[in-house]
Amino acid sequence: MNEIEQRITQLREELEQHNYNYYVLSAPTISDREFDEQMKALQELEAAHPEYADPASPTQRVGSDLTKEFKQVEHIYPMLSLSNTYSTEEVQDFYDRTSRALNEPFEIVAELKYDGTSISLIYEHGRLVRAVTRGDGTRGDEVTANIKTIRSIPLKLRGNDYPERFEIRGEVLLPWPEFDRINKEREEQEEPLFANPRNAASGTLKQQNPQIVASRKLDAYFYYLLGEDLPSEEHYTNLEKARAWGFKVPDVIRRCTTLDEVVAYINNWDVRRKELPVATDGIVLKVNSLRQQRNLGFTAKSPRWAIAYKFQAERAETRLNSVSFQVGRTGAVTPVANLEPVLLAGTIVKRASLHNADIIRKLDLHYGDPVYVEKGGEIIPKIVGVNLEARSFMLGDAVQFIHACPECNTPLVRPEGEAAHYCPNETGCPPQIKGRIEHFVTRRAMNINIGPETVDALYDAGLIRNAADLYILQMTDLLALDRWAEKSARNLLESLRQSRQVPFERVLFALGIRFVGETVAKKLALAFTSMERLQQATYEELIEVDEIGDRIARSVLAYFADEANLNIVRRLNEEGLQLSIAEDLLAGQSDKLKGLTIVISGTFTKHSRDEYKAMIDQHGGKNSGSVSGKTDYILAGENMGPAKLEKAAKLGVKILNEEDFLKMIEQ
Repeated sequence: MNEIEQRITQLREELEQHNYNYYVLSAPTISDREFDEQMKALQELEAAHPEYADPASPTQRVGSDLTKEFKQVEHIYPMLSLSNTYSTEEVQDFYDRTSRALNEPFEIVAELKYDGTSISLIYEHGRLVRAVTRGDGTRGDEVTANIKTIRSIPLKLRGNDYPERFEIRGEVLLPWPEFDRINKEREEQEEPLFANPRNAASGTLKQQNPQIVASRKLDAYFYYLLGEDLPSEEHYTNLEKARAWGFKVPDVIRRCTTLDEVVAYINNWDVRRKELPVATDGIVLKVNSLRQQRNLGFTAKSPRWAIAYKFQAERAETRLNSVSFQVGRTGAVTPVANLEPVLLAGTIVKRASLHNADIIRKLDLHYGDPVYVEKGGEIIPKIVGVNLEARSFMLGDAVQFIHACPECNTPLVRPEGEAAHYCPNETGCPPQIKGRIEHFVTRRAMNINIGPETVDALYDAGLIRNAADLYILQMTDLLALDRWAEKSARNLLESLRQSRQVPFERVLFALGIRFVGETVAKKLALAFTSMERLQQATYEELIEVDEIGDRIARSVLAYFADEANLNIVRRLNEEGLQLSIAEDLLAGQSDKLKGLTIVISGTFTKHSRDEYKAMIDQHGGKNSGSVSGKTDYILAGENMGPAKLEKAAKLGVKILNEEDFLKMIEQ
């Protein structure tokens, strides 16, 4: 393989991985611009060397957000992506090309490019009948039930002058305040943070439970109307009509008759976008006349009558003063860069995460270095490089990852296959102790009415050293603390009293056993029914439980092998916490589905998918997400995925409807 072929192969592999990170994992590792630059480089190489053409190359397809859990629907009109530009010179090229191609006057409609997840809605007789994601541009996932939870989307239109049937396209968005709230919750649970509102919106829209979607308060803005009988031959006028029908059409859209007006719009919103309640990443420019749009036509992947101008990622140069190391509740040690304060994307940035030792080594950081800082998704500051030309000849020491815990001086460990270093001193390291208590009191765990500041104050006063200590707090203890009044003390004590009624699976989750999240805690609680039985479980018994593998089993065994942990559990039992499954749940348990593996597919009317999963667990069955030779039944609702149906027929797997399944567990 020669050098050019090697480079083409490398770019294809990297772009496929980035596509996977973006569309499947919703966790991109490079910026949109970096992706576009790699794609452009590959396109140029392939054009210059057609002998290396490959129909499976990333240049031959658009990205896809399709998933197997939703019914897939073909778009009436393909949802193509727009060509991206990053400079006003490229915008001028687009304007000049359009002018030459049309050879007549034209208007450009300038709109903000909202950074969310694309959606196509179909309305018939003034009512919403279907909602479909962009998918691969040709077909997408039907997410109508989830879309109906978004309050800004009309289910029934206003007025009576709308077409009998039409399609409207828009962007589902997560407003900044809601994004911050969700990430704060995820941080409390030490779950990975969403990189930006786009990923959060995309992930939310693919939730199987519409109640979760509704709780996240998504919004939606609309920008394009399609159909056979539209009100006007002008794109701008159609959007005005859509606004009157009840759609949230932004009022910042402008008609431009000259290139100067287009550039002025871009320059204005490059600054003012920071005032908006939702994320934006550029400007979309469209030819206003639908007749002219038809005349200009399409390339294989994008319309010739529209283009996207992408805002530059805001970057600032500042100085690396020092690096500090933070310890989380699991003992993970995170390096944090302390910077000379610098204004970036409207806020003063003083710190940036360095993630782990490998990142530090890759950046070749030295103290005092002039570093470039960007905000990933305009929210999380990160160091993206060093200005080597401006690096002082008096080079500071290289930044080294520490070998001992900065809080308790215990030597750190790095488990094989992991990027993070850990402090193993779980019972004597203050940040880990406080972190576990903070986890214990969170809303999804014990829901006790205190935050990290109060935990710090109680710890510093010597009143708590573990979660069980919370339950022996007295009014006099609390009133002795700074800025504590009788009302706030009573509220905390009442919150502690109510937490004694929290069900066993949440108590188990609250303990903070490594790798035991909410879902795993529920499975363990149902499988063993009490804390006493779980403490006595063997490795073999643990791994027999659905979704409990080697890593989780060993973590559970290690937790209960520690006398300090056993003492905490004993004290929580003495304080009256729920350490066994409630009697009514136990009464409903059975082994009717024992040994059976069941796949759930489609949508249901009598119960939600989550409720059916709980029933399978409750009756001793095993939930599975995919059909295989080990599958005994498929519980099938409406719109069952065709791929699962085909595989079930091939393997001879029996299909159950809701009535069949409910009769099976009632026998």
